[in-house]
Amino acid sequence: MEINVVLQKYLSMCEVASRRKSQELITQGKVKINGHVAELGSRVTIGKDVVTVSGEKICYDFEKKYYIMLNKPRGYITTMNDERGRKCTADLVKDIPARIFPVGRLDKDSEGLLIFTNDGDFANKLIHPSHDIWKTYRVTVKPSISEEQLTNLCIGLDIDGKPTVPAKVEVILEENERAVLEISIKEGRNRQIRKMCKIVGLEVVRLKRKSIGNVKLGMLGVGKWRNLTPEEIKLLNR
Repeated sequence: MEINVVLQKYLSMCEVASRRKSQELITQGKVKINGHVAELGSRVTIGKDVVTVSGEKICYDFEKKYYIMLNKPRGYITTMNDERGRKCTADLVKDIPARIFPVGRLDKDSEGLLIFTNDGDFANKLIHPSHDIWKTYRVTVKPSISEEQLTNLCIGLDIDGKPTVPAKVEVILEENERAVLEISIKEGRNRQIRKMCKIVGLEVVRLKRKSIGNVKLGMLGVGKWRNLTPEEIKLLNR
């Protein structure tokens, strides 16, 4: 699959310079594509076009490891390919020039923090339950929650014949026959929080993952992605 990107982004990906500095290099006539002086807005097909900066050939490292944070919107399925033509998270990270894949899943109606990578060892560390990585969600339910329901969510419930690991649950807000909860779990079973809530008689109205371990979604815009920082990668690797 050919990946075509804007020139200044390509220079940034190759760690030549920041996007702003790359724009300056282009306007100064220092960048060429296939021997021709490039212009702002020019595009590059990675692995096919030859790009030089001040006469020096620039190459993209296809072995580079990617660690991406996406703020997944509701309505998207967590997959890199869908034969039924549904909106999928691959559409939101399609300009990453590598075969990345999601680490874990969020169902179609859920939103929030989703990590992508092309580093299999890193992904396995995040997924394997032995690493005890807490995942925290903001969950809006209705009707309001009782003390008994709260206790049952915390101590664990039987889902498909297997008990869940005890969870951390905090009531953030209660009003108008609804409650906003913060639920943290170590597991990543299919639709686990929705199933837990259904068992105790609560309907999930909205579910958003806020953090994985010590890495938080923060103010990242819906449908947007960014690279994890070296410190965030280090925290997750622990």
